[in-house]
Amino acid sequence: MDRVSQGLESVIAKALHRAPAEQSALLAWPIACGSTVAERTRALGFSDGILRVEVADAGWRRELVSLAPRYVALINKYSATSVKRIEFVVKM
Repeated sequence: MDRVSQGLESVIAKALHRAPAEQSALLAWPIACGSTVAERTRALGFSDGILRVEVADAGWRRELVSLAPRYVALINKYSATSVKRIEFVVKM
């Protein structure tokens, strides 16, 4: 099973590195955060190393801020562009 996981990870990383640079971090978001969080958030944009992600409310923002370093590391593992930080924005 470990080989399958490594193979899938390699396919994902290659696909994201071939994506347009401005889209790579946006496409990597749901992979980095997982399906449960991805269903409740939305990557809005990427500029100057900052990935902006929309969240439902302040509670979600508080929870995700504590996980942001982990998400940044995972996104940078897959993305063609380097993410410095994630900014969580409450949905209006």
